[in-house]
Amino acid sequence: MTQHLNTLAFGIYPYVAVAIFLLGSLIRFEREQYSWKSGSSQLLRKRQLRWGSNCFHVGILFLMFGHTVGLLTPHEVYGLFITAPQKQMLAIISGGAAGTLCFIGLSLLLHRRLFDDRIRATSSTADIAILALLWLQLVLGLGTLPFSLAHSDGHTMMQLSHWAQHIVTLQTDAAGYLLEVDWIFKAHILLGVTLFVAFPFSRLVHVWSAPLGYVFRPYQLVRRRGAARPVAGEIR
Repeated sequence: MTQHLNTLAFGIYPYVAVAIFLLGSLIRFEREQYSWKSGSSQLLRKRQLRWGSNCFHVGILFLMFGHTVGLLTPHEVYGLFITAPQKQMLAIISGGAAGTLCFIGLSLLLHRRLFDDRIRATSSTADIAILALLWLQLVLGLGTLPFSLAHSDGHTMMQLSHWAQHIVTLQTDAAGYLLEVDWIFKAHILLGVTLFVAFPFSRLVHVWSAPLGYVFRPYQLVRRRGAARPVAGEIR
């Protein structure tokens, strides 16, 4: 029975979640474009939002990049430079620092949503729920660090990597790699997959519209009015 539940949770559910994530986002964009926004409350409490948002976004971007590269890079590639235990220690240190920064920022954002009466009045249930889910996910992520230190040989990290790589490559034996890992890793993965399900129904959809082109935009040209020369034949 345990093996069947493990297969359902980590072998089938991830594909269901990704399908909801993609189709749900597309349907929402087509049918409810006016709800496609981050819903900023900056005007109501600016300073705490600035600190919380900056810490959260810097931390979460690093964590997303680290999880993607760390889990999906084959051992044969990074094994040319570092061993599995060294990679695990690097992930613990860098992920712990980024996770702590992200946790501080998200705690500030959740606090202002819950304890500022004006912001609470303008927040939907989905707004608060998605922040709470992200906060719990960070707690679980930080909670995996002591377990990772206890398995310093890198075996657990390799199991997690094999699971992620087998899921991405559509192999049917992915769930078997998580059968023996500690419960907190399973809880962290399961809630992470659930966030994909919640994504299309929350403000997180604004991630699709991240202004990446802003970084590569050309410089803005500013000219003073007095510097403009009259065009030949222009009547003044």
